Amino acid sequence: MSFTAPARRLGTLDRPGCTITYEVTGSGPPIVFAHGLGGCYLSWFQQVAHFAPRHTCISFSHRGFFPSTAPEGGPDPREYAGDLAALVGHLGLGDIALVCQSMGGWTGVEYALARPGRLRALVLAATTGSLDPRQMREPARGRLEGWMTDSAEARAAMAAQGIHPAAGPAMAERQPALHHLYGQLDRLSAGLDKEALRARMGEMRRRPPADLAGGNCPVLFIPGGQDLVIAPFSLHAMAPEIPGARVAPVPDAGHSTYFEHPAAFNALVEAFLIEVGHAQGD
Repeated sequence: MSFTAPARRLGTLDRPGCTITYEVTGSGPPIVFAHGLGGCYLSWFQQVAHFAPRHTCISFSHRGFFPSTAPEGGPDPREYAGDLAALVGHLGLGDIALVCQSMGGWTGVEYALARPGRLRALVLAATTGSLDPRQMREPARGRLEGWMTDSAEARAAMAAQGIHPAAGPAMAERQPALHHLYGQLDRLSAGLDKEALRARMGEMRRRPPADLAGGNCPVLFIPGGQDLVIAPFSLHAMAPEIPGARVAPVPDAGHSTYFEHPAAFNALVEAFLIEVGHAQGD
């Protein structure tokens, strides 16, 4: 039996003050993957391997994340959507599906709103991006403060045990090799001031959930039921305010469903892409 792996190529794109590194794998309708604060373009290996036989998969490292570079003063998340638009133009991708994890949601929401109707699909996994949970409707809004207090305590306990909060205790216990790999990928960007970046992301988090309706694109939220970084109920609460938005939870997943439960994650994304007509042959 013979097997031919999908074609791959690594490239860079010059942006004002920095360089963006990206990888293109496979062929077919394009999917772009936007990673979280603990990741880089390498983090999506389990998604690229799954989708590349039928899709052109583009994974990239946000400015400041290995091996992309950052302007002096560090990365500004307000530039993320512009970086993505430049990359889409550079590669001649046209309309894309965009899969976003955690921090990548800031890229996804702002890209959708800057280019209404140009996204074939938007997946927001463990993220609401620049949509503000404090502007959710009740009763979800009333749960937020207590959840934040409890989750901060849980994350501190995990840190004391050497468990990465974006991976979680279940991954650390059941999949120690994967938990170790997650930490290695995170440490590739060890020189980045992530606390300063978190603060800048917080400053951007001002949009009411209904704003995303302006993106005029299909939206799928994928919350991890055991997430201790982003309140999973916030994704459920925001969806009804965005026409046509869906929610597909993975109850036993932590913050990084795509990494911890790739088969379940990939199946949800694939079903969504087929539903909205962004699949091979559609």
